[in-house]
Order: sequence, then structure tokens, then C-alpha cells
Amino acid sequence: MFRNYSISPEYYDEMFENSGNVRGHYSGIYSRLLQMNSRQLSERHQAIYRQMIKQGITFTLYSGNDQEMLERTIPFDPIPRIVSAQEWEIIESGVIQRVKALNCFLRDIYHEQRVLKDGVVPRSMIVANAYFRPEMMHMEVPGGVYIPFSGIDLIRDEHGFYYVLEDNLRTPSGISYLYKNRLLMRQLFPELFTQYNIRSLSQGLNQFLAALRSLAPDHKANPRVVLLTPGSYNSAYFEHTFLAREMGIDLVEGQDLKIVNHKVYMKTLQGLQQVDVIYRRIDDDFLDPVCFRSDSVIGVPGLMSAYRAGNVAIANAPGTGVADDKAIYSFVPELIRYYLGEKPILQNVPTYLVENAGQREYVLANLPKMVVKETSLSGGYGMLIGPHAGEQERAEFAAKIRQTPERYIAQPTIRLSRVPCITNEGLAPRHVDLRPYVVMGAGQPVQVVPGGLTRVALKHGSLVVNSSQGGGSKDTWVLA
Repeated sequence: MFRNYSISPEYYDEMFENSGNVRGHYSGIYSRLLQMNSRQLSERHQAIYRQMIKQGITFTLYSGNDQEMLERTIPFDPIPRIVSAQEWEIIESGVIQRVKALNCFLRDIYHEQRVLKDGVVPRSMIVANAYFRPEMMHMEVPGGVYIPFSGIDLIRDEHGFYYVLEDNLRTPSGISYLYKNRLLMRQLFPELFTQYNIRSLSQGLNQFLAALRSLAPDHKANPRVVLLTPGSYNSAYFEHTFLAREMGIDLVEGQDLKIVNHKVYMKTLQGLQQVDVIYRRIDDDFLDPVCFRSDSVIGVPGLMSAYRAGNVAIANAPGTGVADDKAIYSFVPELIRYYLGEKPILQNVPTYLVENAGQREYVLANLPKMVVKETSLSGGYGMLIGPHAGEQERAEFAAKIRQTPERYIAQPTIRLSRVPCITNEGLAPRHVDLRPYVVMGAGQPVQVVPGGLTRVALKHGSLVVNSSQGGGSKDTWVLA
């Protein structure tokens, strides 16, 4: 199985040391794989895909002109990514620290703006930010919690150190695949779950639901929580249906809700029933056509008026995107020191703000070594990966940077860690990242679902793990 597997000192291999020895916490899965041949593993792998299709575990992609929808399963690789208890302790404490600081930042930005007055973050980065919502100024959000649910993307460099690559605070996706991956792995390798002491995911969605319920106005004992979806044409609609079903809440579209006297009601066969908490999977722009984009047909007219009146909670709060902007990302270590008075547990990837003339010239001179990102985009779009780009593509990106430098950041190319994956040529190393999910409720301790979504770049040499760009996923085992 591992005859042609290559180990390179240029990359940190999650399963193997540079010497070729198997890391201790991977010894069980390594031994099990040695007992199998390629045909047996391939048969199990194909059985998993049949299960994914049967269960409708899909992701919708759009063609270049956005006219054609392509529904497909997210490629699932059955060799798990295993995280030791010691590693997880660092990850867990680091992402909790980060989310606490980002929540403080959002509270400050929409109220006193001390962080701007003290010069920690330039004011221009806030007022010119596409995700800053003036409508949220001086609004008291339930429990002071702006980001009840977040996903923090981590990568590991060639030395094995974890870095934060990105903060996802608006409508982070992917948690449904975390649960489905675990279910599929139990079917594929049931024997390994008796050999490994793996931390359970079972309480993660209960904690998430408890956090949502804690935001209900007037601390209502039995609040009604709904999940607001753009509808079945959304790329993550499978996840919306999964979460609503697993948490036992209603899945609604904008047309299912009505505003009466600044309160939100759901239309049911028994009449109108008041809604207390909305977990929204709709971007800010489309939430309320009265307040934001007037051409939105998927939002709820008057929703923001009910929100301002304190009659409904919205998770995550509108305007949170200002804190996960890629330019603001570069300031998060300083925000941790500023708001919490603590040293950052997890470091950022070194980041250049190309709006700065000196940093811009350095980036342009070293473009073949850089990853350049458009600050307002996600999902692997609007990126240049310098080492993999041709001269023409780099020249085109350089022109964009010179024309609108404020729209871009740049980072040195990090050699992402690798994990064994099934390929047409047998087992081969592929690059991965990790997205742990963080839950924050009102008056509750911040918690992290023990695992996270491991995303894998299935193309040889690729560093792009996003599902929208052809990436896949793995089950993530955190050892107790």
C-alpha cells in the first residue's frame, strides 16, 4: 500500500516522520492498511461513494456563467487525519482565544471604537470595508455575542507548527460534512473505533443549539429557533437540511416568515407562530430588502426592524464580516493583546498589506513566492498562487495589484502538511488544512467541536483545498 509513497523533508507528513517511521498515534491505522490490498481498499472506497449518493451528501457548483448547476459529492478520502490530545489542547485553546478577541473587536467597532481611537487598527480599513454595516452601530446584540458559530482555518508548516490561515465568521460552512465523514468512517473501518479512543462529536450540535437558544430575547425558556436558507439552489443546501433536521429546528425560506409589529412570525398550518432566534445562512446583503439590497427576493422585508427592537436574535449578527476580512486578519494577534491582554497562542501566517507602498513593492518583486488574495472573496476565488502560476497570470495579477492595491493581501507560500490519500496511483501524500468549529453562547463557556473539517487538495502538488475548487475532505480524529 505504501510502496510508492514519498516522504519529503520539505513537508510535514502527518503520518510519517522524516526517517520513515510511523508516528505513534497513526500506528493503528497504518497496521490496518498494511493488512489490506489496493483492491480491498478501493472496494470500500466505492461503497462509501454509493452511500454518499444514496444519502444525498452533495455540494452544488456553478459553471463559469452561473447558468448551469453541477451537483456532486464532495470527494471523501477514507484515511483519517489523527490529532493527538496534546496537539488538540493547543488548537482548542488557540481558537477559543481568537474568537473571544474577535467578538470583543466587533462589539467595539459597532460601539465605542476604542481600537480605532487608539490607532491599533486604521480607521480607513473599517469605514471602507465592504462588510462594515453602519446599520449595526450602537445596536445591542443578544448577550453581546456577535459570532455564536465560527470556523477557523488552520494550516501546518514544514516544521509541524500550526498557523491560522483564515477566520470564517459570517456563515461558516462544512460542519455537516464533519458529521457525515464520521458516520462513513464507522461504516468503512468499524474495527478501528474499538482500537482508538476517539473523542465523540455527539455533543457538538447540542452545544450549538444551546448557544442559539441562549440568545433568545427575554431569556425565553423554550424559544423557537429556525434556520433561514436561500433555498434548494444554494450550494450548501444539503448542509442546511442536515443541520435543521439534526437540531430539531424549522428550515425556512424568506417567504415563510412575516414581520408583524416588529416581531418575526413563521407561517404554519396552525397560523402565525413567533420566531425568537434565526440562524441565517444568507449573506447580509440579502437579509432584508428594506434595509440592504432592495432587489433581494430571498430575505425578509422588515427583519432588521424586528432585530433593532430586540424581538429576535440573528446568528451570526449582521456586520460580522468586517472581522473576517483578510486585511483585518493581519491585526488579530494585536487584537488578542489589546482586548484580552494575552499572548496569541496560534500565530498568523506572515501577511503583507499591499496597500502599503513599501510592502507592495516587496510583494511585486517576489510574486513567484507569494500567495495573493482578494480581501473580500473566499472559497479559493480571487487568488494567485505564485509558485504554480505562469508568467502571464502573474503579470495580470501584478497589474490588478497596482490598480487597486487596497483590495489585496499577500502571504509567503506555506508548505502545507500532507496526509496519505487514495489516488489512481495508490496511496500518495496530499496537502491538507483543518477547520475547527467554535460555539459561543450568552453566559456560556466557549466550546470547540472536537475534530473539525480536514480539507484536502486532491490534485498532485495543489495547495487549494476548497470544495468549490475540487478539494475533498477527511474524517478528523481527536484522541482522548
